[in-house]
Amino acid sequence: MYFADAIKGMEGLGAREIKGEKMAAKEQVREQTKERIRTPRQYQVLIYNDDFTPMDFVVELLIQIFDKDPDSAFALMMSIHKGSYAVAGTYPRDIAMTKAMDSVQWAREEGYPLKVEAVCR
Repeated sequence: MYFADAIKGMEGLGAREIKGEKMAAKEQVREQTKERIRTPRQYQVLIYNDDFTPMDFVVELLIQIFDKDPDSAFALMMSIHKGSYAVAGTYPRDIAMTKAMDSVQWAREEGYPLKVEAVCR
């Protein structure tokens, strides 16, 4: 019944008025949709210092997995070595988790106990 009443109410309206109302409704929906878009949370990939993983391996890991150039990889490795940990990079969740898992997997394959994790900060 509601639909039939709505049609009866539109009988007096011209086709252009109805089309204009539809266009206005679409624009309103687009505006509401744009407001809901948010940037994804960023996760930091942390590499922790340990006494067993060689420095050369950490540098190679930073170059291969985190796309660091050799100089910045060496500087970051020294930062990890002197402190307890360092941030290897900041990425969206899925990318950060993948890089952390790939790093740990490679370290385990080589027999090193390197700890790498992705955290939201």
